[in-house]
Amino acid sequence: MSIDGALVVTCLEVDPDEWWWGGAVADGQSMPFGARPHARDLGVNAGRLDDPTAGANQSASLLLSSQGRVVWSPDPFSYGFRAGTTGMELVVTGSDVVVVAATEPTLRGAFREASRRFFPASGTAPARPMFTAPQYNTWIEMPFTPSQDGVIAYAERILAAGLPPGVIMIDDCWAPDYGDWQFDTRRFPDPRAMVEVLKGMGFGVMLWVVPYVSPDSAVSRHLERQRLLVRDTRGEVVLRRWWNGWSTVLDLTSSAARAWWRDRLRDLQDRTGVDGFKFDGGDLRDYREGDARRGRSARVDQTQAYGRFGAEFAFNEFRAAWNAGGLPLAQRLHDKPPTWGPDGLGSLVPEGIAQSLTGHAFICADMVGGGDLASFRPGAEVDSEQFVRYAQCAMLFPMVQFSIDPARVLPDPALDAVRSVLALRQELLPEILALVEHAARTGEPILRPLAYEFPGVGLETVTDQYLVGRDILVAPVLEQGATSRTIVVPPGRWARIGPGLPSGLVLDGGPRGATHSVPVTLETFPVFRRTC
Repeated sequence: MSIDGALVVTCLEVDPDEWWWGGAVADGQSMPFGARPHARDLGVNAGRLDDPTAGANQSASLLLSSQGRVVWSPDPFSYGFRAGTTGMELVVTGSDVVVVAATEPTLRGAFREASRRFFPASGTAPARPMFTAPQYNTWIEMPFTPSQDGVIAYAERILAAGLPPGVIMIDDCWAPDYGDWQFDTRRFPDPRAMVEVLKGMGFGVMLWVVPYVSPDSAVSRHLERQRLLVRDTRGEVVLRRWWNGWSTVLDLTSSAARAWWRDRLRDLQDRTGVDGFKFDGGDLRDYREGDARRGRSARVDQTQAYGRFGAEFAFNEFRAAWNAGGLPLAQRLHDKPPTWGPDGLGSLVPEGIAQSLTGHAFICADMVGGGDLASFRPGAEVDSEQFVRYAQCAMLFPMVQFSIDPARVLPDPALDAVRSVLALRQELLPEILALVEHAARTGEPILRPLAYEFPGVGLETVTDQYLVGRDILVAPVLEQGATSRTIVVPPGRWARIGPGLPSGLVLDGGPRGATHSVPVTLETFPVFRRTC
């Protein structure tokens, strides 16, 4: 589909009952594509730093069809669904674009064909403790102010609330400067002792890092002399603005730069006992095509190199990625505000589906209740109903993460509802871990849209429910003040396993699926298991 790397336009007719997924996870709520016009240039990421559509989060030059078609390129392409002379058409413009048809003409067939050809599974997954218990991030509880005493107190409150220990992520400002990845001894006088205390309580420990370096710092000057920073076409070190100011940028397409950072992080692990790192930043928007680097010229190579670097650490987390399908990376959705609608709670399932279908199996919704710090007003009360519904929706993603201390913000009935869904996750954990191992071997998603397992019965446009593997149906309550939940039930019979539903409740999907309505209260989490 290209001639010596030149841009080529490919036009495909879209069948009336054909649906498409892929591209940018930030477009998840527009998926599946096919019924309405939609366009995206995966190589353009202009916009505000706080705009999730401006290159943030995961993206891939991949489109998958419900009829088994695949569009792929190793490089960014632009695409648009538009009205043609006889119906909708898909127009793709890019270099090295490949269009293939899977043997199995379904969404599942398209994904498996794409995974096998273009982003095969690595054979490994992130560290097991990332899945076996919740993750706890210090971001909302102590933004920009983490301390040794504060982190230990945070862990103690988690246990006192009856929540299980998991992996604690110490977020921004644990180090004195960006690029100087050593503990700030004013806040963390004895980091190894802190880590030992946390591990004695049952927690793992991860640290937040970014590929940016504080300008004119000793580290930045050293890296400049070693030519390990991103430069422009004149050979000058670039200064790039990100959400925490201006920084120089580590050139991760350079093997020497990767070796420098790897040595620093491994030494930190050896000296303090921390398990791994939350690799933040590295968005496509933070690079330019004019940047001169040791690697290829395309800026996507920096983001891709970042993911491959992070995959060397079993304990990892990413919020931004490019063509990272198949890698053993924990991928989190971008920071969400504490709201009900399509910017907050309503975005989780469609964007989780988009993550999964772009090859990222090991996914996590954003921090329960929302992780967008700017949206939390000082002293404002947390919407306990939204928090509970968020916890329910996120709980059966492959990973779940908290930041806000539930016991601090929730009344007892809401806290009990959160504990009940945590108990359900623990009950289902053997099945979740089996799916993690399956994903590591095959690349298949853990969280799946209904059409992935039930093609040809009209379930492609269901975007507020998901499957965990083949047999667990999750229909979270997403509306404020809801007293009932309408559930699209796939073919077969589905027995209730979620809390708050009548014991013995079975929903019949018949041979082609059916719609049922169930009453709900705050503690109701509609989850069902396929029995036949």
